[in-house]
Amino acid sequence: MLSRTASTLYWMSRYVERAENTARILDVAYRMSLLTKDPDLQDQEWFAPLNITGTLFPFSGRHSIVCAKEVLHFMALDPDNPSSIYNCAKQARENARAVRGSITSEMWEVLNATWLEMQNMDEDRLYARGISTFFEWVKERSHLFRGVTFGTIRRDEAFQFHRLGTYMERADNTARILDVKYHVLLPSITDVGGAVDYYQWSAVLRSVSAFESYRKVYRDTVSPLRIAELLILRDDIPRSLHFCLRDVYKILVDVQNRNSAEATRQAGEIYAALQFGRMSDIFNTGLHEYLTDFLASTDKLGAEINRSFFAPELQVAS
Repeated sequence: MLSRTASTLYWMSRYVERAENTARILDVAYRMSLLTKDPDLQDQEWFAPLNITGTLFPFSGRHSIVCAKEVLHFMALDPDNPSSIYNCAKQARENARAVRGSITSEMWEVLNATWLEMQNMDEDRLYARGISTFFEWVKERSHLFRGVTFGTIRRDEAFQFHRLGTYMERADNTARILDVKYHVLLPSITDVGGAVDYYQWSAVLRSVSAFESYRKVYRDTVSPLRIAELLILRDDIPRSLHFCLRDVYKILVDVQNRNSAEATRQAGEIYAALQFGRMSDIFNTGLHEYLTDFLASTDKLGAEINRSFFAPELQVAS
């Protein structure tokens, strides 16, 4: 497969997944902001999605205050924000158009229809539809695209690079969503372990569609240790870090070339740490610190994947 085609397929799927996960992050912030609290702290939750996605600096350069209306516009509808849901839908569609010969007509139709509807979305329609309803629509379009892809595309290298992009983006965003909890300023330290704390952790679970799975696995009250275990170390939860990195490693083994040994090694190293990791060690290190290190490792892996598969002309022949 041509490097350009592989790269386009990889980024097409990353943009679809990124749009979905941005919606999930915003949904967590929105649900948390509905809690009754001191008016002076009403908008504190809206720093979380900006910090987690690394967009606080560009946001601050264009907006004087951080509040629900401004953050929602910036991260959902702003055509000048490269990471907005609007631009993710646009870029996914443009990448799909560039590789029409490598994807099925059903995949193209889903992304094209999503972009056409997204173009007609503005703040009035967003609030009229309902903020949470809009986020659900974004997630449903992503689910539809994955379902159509799984049901129609041939299991060749195109399918593998599509999956590679999906799981790289999902692992990154699951770590960021889990870390949202540590960017939310609680009204009081007494809220830890209380009703507010419980609601926030439940919102994190629901944001990754794992609340029912949590109940089935643990059959107990929601606790930070078990939520972290579910989303980090469990290998049977589709959005857990373990699940994602296991598939990333297997895909890299399947599509390996003469330049990809280091990418495969890095993926195997991260996967092994998740496979044999223990929650006691993670919490002793500090969950926030652990997630920060994980994100740094996957960012390094992403750069190595780019060098190995998408920029082979930069590789020195051995």
